[in-house]
Amino acid sequence: MSDPSRRLPHVLPRLELARLLAPTYAESLSVDEEEARDRLERALAHPELLAGVHRGVAVALEAARGPRTDADAQLDKLSKGLQARRARVKAVPSSPGVSAVMVWVNLAIGLAPEPMRGTLAGGKGAAMLEEGLREVGASLVRDLLR
Repeated sequence: MSDPSRRLPHVLPRLELARLLAPTYAESLSVDEEEARDRLERALAHPELLAGVHRGVAVALEAARGPRTDADAQLDKLSKGLQARRARVKAVPSSPGVSAVMVWVNLAIGLAPEPMRGTLAGGKGAAMLEEGLREVGASLVRDLLR
């Protein structure tokens, strides 16, 4: 059995995540999906941001896994769901946590004011960012594992 956290970046690579998150970014920031995907592709090129999104998905997968579900089988199901439902992934409902994720994305590509980095780095901001990553991950997992 392999380590699911090692397989996740292969199942959900950067460009695929950009495609999946584009509806959320587009809705949150009122841009078209093509622009959203372009911005996300650039932002997800930053390893810490990509790792954060993968962490959110990993947490969601673990929460969705039943006591008899094998982690590898669950990743295989996610991969199959990705092939079948990638075009039907919906925007994650807006929340303070999801907004924090969108600010983090914009910081990575230089579209958010730099003082926001400090806000997201500590205390309530960091907690809000982690909550948002979990919400984003849960939404993706829900849409892809139907």
